[in-house]
Amino acid sequence: MKFHTAKLFTVFFLLILPNFILADPAASDAVAQGAAQRLSVPPGFKVSVFASGLGNARGMAFSPEGDLYVCDMKGGRILELPDPFNQGFCAQPRIVIEGLDNPHSLVFHHGQIYVGETSRVSRFIMTDHRLFAEDGHTVTPLPPGGRHFTRTLAFGPDGKLYISIGSTCDTCEEPDPRYASICRCDPDGSAFEVYAKGLRNAVGIAFRPGTTDLWASCNGRDYLGDDLPPETFYLIEQGKDYGWPYSYSLKGKVVPDPDMGHLGVRQNGSPIFEYQAHTAPLGITFYSGLAFPQEYSQGLFVCFHGSWNRSIPVGYKVVFFPLKGNKAGKPRDFLWGFLQGAERVGRPVDVLTGPHGELFVTDDHAGRVFKITYTGN
Repeated sequence: MKFHTAKLFTVFFLLILPNFILADPAASDAVAQGAAQRLSVPPGFKVSVFASGLGNARGMAFSPEGDLYVCDMKGGRILELPDPFNQGFCAQPRIVIEGLDNPHSLVFHHGQIYVGETSRVSRFIMTDHRLFAEDGHTVTPLPPGGRHFTRTLAFGPDGKLYISIGSTCDTCEEPDPRYASICRCDPDGSAFEVYAKGLRNAVGIAFRPGTTDLWASCNGRDYLGDDLPPETFYLIEQGKDYGWPYSYSLKGKVVPDPDMGHLGVRQNGSPIFEYQAHTAPLGITFYSGLAFPQEYSQGLFVCFHGSWNRSIPVGYKVVFFPLKGNKAGKPRDFLWGFLQGAERVGRPVDVLTGPHGELFVTDDHAGRVFKITYTGN
């Protein structure tokens, strides 16, 4: 791994030179600006490009100081997206860590940054609030990648680190019980255990603010036609088996998998709601800001990455689910237009509430972060 410290010239440029010298990347990057203009949001909202040129932009996290960081998964990098003058855009992305193994997610915890790589969870110590120690430390090794090689991290109210590990295949019996599961461990990697299983690819995990409830989005299997099985969302319970690969849920019923069900159904956990098959739900967040209208408070935002093996493509948007207790109301499209006819112009991956109540969305297809603000009527 290599580590990049801030050069004196860069620090001088960002902190001393006047604001007007900084160029708006959305204005200078005509392609990025055009992409924002092609997207749609509900009335009263505005979408803009916060940062571009980010490679394969996936998971995001804000540091305790309010700086946004993003994983460039295929580039093996962690990027900082500084906005030192609060102008609403990133003036210049900065590499802070590189040489990683498909970093998909990152979280800050007690002055350290944890990175979910395919083969491990790594940890870097923060210094000077912005920089990182040169050498990363392996918190815990993880099973090697397969078809679903992303690893998503979240710290729970119990102080433990939760890790989502996808399956190696579409349908198969896994050789390692850590695959197709959500695991957890102490921050130093000790007390590692499988927390819940039978989750083919639970890419999005998040704790609902003010509770101990762990929610997850999960991608269903392929090759059962355009509309089976549905994508599923779970309130994860410790020790539960959510079915994969032996069964799936459909309208509240357990359905044996046509390829694996003959080996016996073991499912004892059920989704709290379902959604259109093959939309590929990835990142999720509960809106915790105050800038949006009250109807969005504590509701669930979901990034649907979009289908790849459906006759008519679906997904490619961010959807809002109003919540009443643990029940989801009628979903509403919140950010759409990534699919323009037959042209795929973007694929949303992660969604995050910003420190000022904005919503940030990564697009790994075009390497951008979009920002959504509420402007009123």
